[in-house]
Amino acid sequence: MSQGNLPQNSQPSVSARPANKHPQGYAELEAALGQVEQLLSRLSLERVIEEEDRQEDRGDRPSHDPSHDSSNAKSSGDPSSNPKSPRTRSSSSDQSARSSARPPAPATSQDAGLTDALLQIRANLSRVLDGYDHQVEQIQQQSAQSHSVASITQRIRQSLDPGEILNSTVIEVRQALQADRVVIHSFEDDAGSVIVAESVAAPWRSLLGERVSQAIAEQRIAYFRQGHYRIVDDIETGDYSPELLELFRQQQTRAVLVAPILRDDQLLGLLSVHQCSGIRHWQPHEVDLLRYLSEQVAIALQQSRLYQQAQQLNADLEQQIVRRAEQMERVLKYESMLKRITDKVRDSLDESQILQAAVQELTLVLGLAGCNSALYDLEEGTSTIRYEYTHSIPTFYGRVAQMDDSPDIYHQLKQGLYFQFCSLYPNPQRGRVAMLACPIFVDANSSEGMEQAVLGDLWLIHRKEYVFNEFEIRMVQQVANQCAIAIRQARLYQAAQAQVTELERLNQLKDQFLSTVSHELRTPIANVKMAIHMLKTAPSEEKQKQYLSILESELAREEELINDLLDLQRLEESVFPITVERIDLPNWLPALVEPFRTRIANSQQTLEVSCAEDLPPLVTDPTILRRILAELLNNACKYTPKGLSISLDVSLQPPAEENGFTAYTIFRLQNQAEIPNADLPHIFEKFYRVLQVDRYKHGGTGLGLALVQKLVEQLSGTISADSADGWTSFTVKIPSR
Repeated sequence: MSQGNLPQNSQPSVSARPANKHPQGYAELEAALGQVEQLLSRLSLERVIEEEDRQEDRGDRPSHDPSHDSSNAKSSGDPSSNPKSPRTRSSSSDQSARSSARPPAPATSQDAGLTDALLQIRANLSRVLDGYDHQVEQIQQQSAQSHSVASITQRIRQSLDPGEILNSTVIEVRQALQADRVVIHSFEDDAGSVIVAESVAAPWRSLLGERVSQAIAEQRIAYFRQGHYRIVDDIETGDYSPELLELFRQQQTRAVLVAPILRDDQLLGLLSVHQCSGIRHWQPHEVDLLRYLSEQVAIALQQSRLYQQAQQLNADLEQQIVRRAEQMERVLKYESMLKRITDKVRDSLDESQILQAAVQELTLVLGLAGCNSALYDLEEGTSTIRYEYTHSIPTFYGRVAQMDDSPDIYHQLKQGLYFQFCSLYPNPQRGRVAMLACPIFVDANSSEGMEQAVLGDLWLIHRKEYVFNEFEIRMVQQVANQCAIAIRQARLYQAAQAQVTELERLNQLKDQFLSTVSHELRTPIANVKMAIHMLKTAPSEEKQKQYLSILESELAREEELINDLLDLQRLEESVFPITVERIDLPNWLPALVEPFRTRIANSQQTLEVSCAEDLPPLVTDPTILRRILAELLNNACKYTPKGLSISLDVSLQPPAEENGFTAYTIFRLQNQAEIPNADLPHIFEKFYRVLQVDRYKHGGTGLGLALVQKLVEQLSGTISADSADGWTSFTVKIPSR
């Protein structure tokens, strides 16, 4: 306690000071002050005693002269007469009585100086001790405040939940500052700011959840991002924009203290203290407290954010582990499926069994609504569903799709490209579904004997919102590759089997040919031998002529067979000579047909020949043409039963775009004898004979039609055959030159 706080003529005792824990040296100063007070008391007592002794020595008391006393007091510097000097107290009751009964003796100038010095020392010591007391009080206040701030900080930072941190902050700050309201603003991108936490006393209204316009928020962000504080004792006298001033009035706020919540130069929000009841002069320690707490809130929020990031990272890692485990499980399922399909491909050459297993495995493993496999006919431009497995959709088995009706789809599939899509319009049977189409593609470089690159496709049908991922698509492509391998192996096996069958057939034809040739060669020779033998023993000239005729006929037959074999060999080697001439068909044809009329008449058959009179001359090899028509007429006579008909019609096909603007002469030979459909594709093959025909009855080597086809090709023409309704028709087209 300073001297200015004490009444005059009073002296504070040592015991009056608070017994607090003082700084070092405080006790020594108090002891010195006590000693000074004791010296002052002793000095005052000695003066009184000396004055009494002087009066006793004179034997009488001098008369009292006030002016003398006054002058003595002034000259001696008696502390009792000096209003600026504190009065001292006696050390005992006797001395006090004596001093009160007798007036004090006048002090000498030396005593007066000593007294003033002691009084000055006492005053200085009192000021120093009062300063120490004030420091102790400040230290105690700071200690209490530090303890309170530490407690508040601990409560703020004891949670890692952002909501709890903000709520604890506004509650603790309002209690510490005894304010009417404390709020925390959070800034949102392109949406201003919003009050996310609040502690408010009654009767002031709550602002929780209220938003501040973007314009005001941007002004505040620019200001507080620089680390500035807002200290306003009265908003009516503050430097605010009209919009912000109106906002404070609506919020019932009169005084405001705002601190930014900053961390790493990032403005996380604002910690705002409102005094609603009236103006308030914010103290420096309150500003310091708010600044400190805003920093602690920023640290707590950052720790919370880091914790949440760590939690999110852990959650993400757990999700990745789960997804990885699920993916590994799917991989195992897919690998098992591929192994099963691969085993079937390795163990079986049955195309249908492998593809049916593939569509079934895909449906079950991928949880599809259905899956089907179609095979292509590129020549016909069709795609036919041959294999299918459905779970929850109608079957499309056997459906034939024209590729030209969906060019976008089949163009990609023919290029070996997959695609997935969801139908925009619901299918009448399936509804809206998601589909993945994958071609069954054969690499031409690795597929010997396979002419077409795309054999078919796989269609996977799923629910409409499903999207096939890359892993599933790769797996489907692997299945499609296995299907392609299966189809290739099956078709190669079928081709090999067909080759074996064909080789067996050709071997059989060869045996038949050798047998036939042997028979055909031996028969004329045998007849020649017999005719020679009979000629030697013929009794008459008529018999000799008959046997000579047989010799000539059999030799001609032998020569014809040999010539056919030689001609066929030359035709296959493309060394057959051609000599073209202009042929007038209306005049040339009757001479060709005339030799067959006698044979036809003997067989009770009929022959009709039709040739337009206005046919233009045909420029070709007449020998080859004669041989072609003669062979066809010979076969017609040979295989047409008695009483039935044979016809030959010759016409002109005018030039047209479809035949390259070339005119053709058409020879159409028909006879009433039907060839089975199974034999039609083979009748132009060498050594081939219709199975229902008795080759020993009709003779021949099986080379006639093969030779005819080769001769027609020599003339750049074509020949075709068809048989139906008891008739067989051969059509020869020779280009007109």
